[in-house]
Amino acid sequence: MYIAMNRFKVTKDSANDFETLWNERESYLHELDGFEAFHLLRGPEREDHVLYASHTLWRSYADFEAWTKSEQFRKAHARAGEGTIRPLYLGHPEFEGFHVVQEVSRDGIKNILAAE
Repeated sequence: MYIAMNRFKVTKDSANDFETLWNERESYLHELDGFEAFHLLRGPEREDHVLYASHTLWRSYADFEAWTKSEQFRKAHARAGEGTIRPLYLGHPEFEGFHVVQEVSRDGIKNILAAE
């Protein structure tokens, strides 16, 4: 499994607009092989921003890479450079990718996963 995350420092007065933007956009993720789940996470509030993270779970790193090279990726990110989006957050999103090496399931079973 592979987890792809982007962190966003959203200005406090733009938090609602940021959430609305994500809730109304089409992601096309469900069209890709290997896509498992997506979450938009709202984190702690700081003096000048609210921390958000997008969290996408993929069956493998190869599936994630295929997403980044797909037509669906281009369509989902087509508006990313528009002026209506940039003022919502401070700086650029910060990408973090993780290979899952251990998983504990709800039934208590622990799986040690091989790194890809």
